[in-house]
Amino acid sequence: MANSTSGEKTYADLSSGRRWLILIIASMGSSIIYAPAYLKAVFYDPLQKALGVTNTQLGQVFSAYAITALICYLPSGIIADKVRMRTLASVGFISTAVLTFVYAMLPSIGMLYAVFVLMGITTILIWWGVRYKLVRLVSKEDEYPKRIGVSYGVYGVAGLLIGLVSTAIVAAVGENLGLGVSIYLYFLAGLILVLGILSALFIPKFAGEIKTEGGFSLVEFVQAFRSPVVWIAAVSLFFVYFFYTGVTYTTPYMTGILGVSLAAATVVANIRNYGITLLSGPAFGWVANRFKPSIVIAVGSIVFIVALLAMMLLPTTAAVMVIACVLVVLLGFIANGAFSVVSAQLTEGKVPLAYFGAATGLLSIIGFLPDTFSSTWFGSIMDAQTDAAGNVQAGAYHQIFWILIASAVLAAIASLGLYLYLRRSRAAARDEVAVAATAAV
Repeated sequence: MANSTSGEKTYADLSSGRRWLILIIASMGSSIIYAPAYLKAVFYDPLQKALGVTNTQLGQVFSAYAITALICYLPSGIIADKVRMRTLASVGFISTAVLTFVYAMLPSIGMLYAVFVLMGITTILIWWGVRYKLVRLVSKEDEYPKRIGVSYGVYGVAGLLIGLVSTAIVAAVGENLGLGVSIYLYFLAGLILVLGILSALFIPKFAGEIKTEGGFSLVEFVQAFRSPVVWIAAVSLFFVYFFYTGVTYTTPYMTGILGVSLAAATVVANIRNYGITLLSGPAFGWVANRFKPSIVIAVGSIVFIVALLAMMLLPTTAAVMVIACVLVVLLGFIANGAFSVVSAQLTEGKVPLAYFGAATGLLSIIGFLPDTFSSTWFGSIMDAQTDAAGNVQAGAYHQIFWILIASAVLAAIASLGLYLYLRRSRAAARDEVAVAATAAV
């Protein structure tokens, strides 16, 4: 009765269709709202040429976004525990749409820095806590690993669809790369604006989603800060995210070293980044639900290492183009799948809903640190090994790939560490119960 009076809804109050609609809005949003900021993952060469910047400058612009994001991750988790999901989703989408319209005008480098810094605020401070918490709110606790995997499947559908649009644009504009980039960004801005309107209309007020007592205290963060589970999961995310984002450098590797056409490389990049998530997200989520997310991440990291080593051993000729494309898609499958279930380590470790948003914020601060330096680092590696004709040498990419392999090794170690920690903790808890029972007798 209280819920109907206040207009708040619980999991049980929502129909299955309404829960799925909210899941789709959050999942599509997580794909599309970040597409402008991460455009270089798919449109690397066209974007660089359209903006008229070097590899290092492109990395620095993205680093400005990443540093802003890093500052915003913690308060975003606290805000997610204090502000309605409906408000955060609609405001985050609409403000990001406005910035994307500005980005589509291909502004000066100074204006680009401003746009990317402001996007760090709209997509992270305002919107970041929405996706994971909305998925949690429309899921039973034991359903979360499976639901988050499905969420990444929807993420993949949305990404694949917008990727098909990007491929069509590349084919249509030919050499006019600036026009193609602008058209694509205007398209993204329109989609993000629509998502903002849908959020305002269909996301309800959830019962228990916000804590009104104590204002914006750091109590929830302190609880998350004291949790070993959160810290180990954060380290795991750091290395998984490092190779998850780093695999995007296989796109310029295909065009610059293997001689793959820009149109074909764009198709493969979209499949790697989004299309393969149709399978990898649900598949990894299903396996993680049956076993343990930490084990799945560790095994996936090892497979990633093998696939990347195989790609590095291929001769750098167009004759192996098909094999290289298959390996790139496989790398995307593993990287997307492992990344899709990293947050499920929080539920594997039984992190309470009371500070789940704060835990997500802390997880993000550590986990997404690679964004603050990896693009600039890898861009400088490429610029340092670029010949007089402007061609990046194969050695630069191999250096980047060895760094990604090291990251995957450490991701496997961190995830196995979480599994062993939880197993010891549960064994200790059982021993305490047994001792207490014996003493009572």
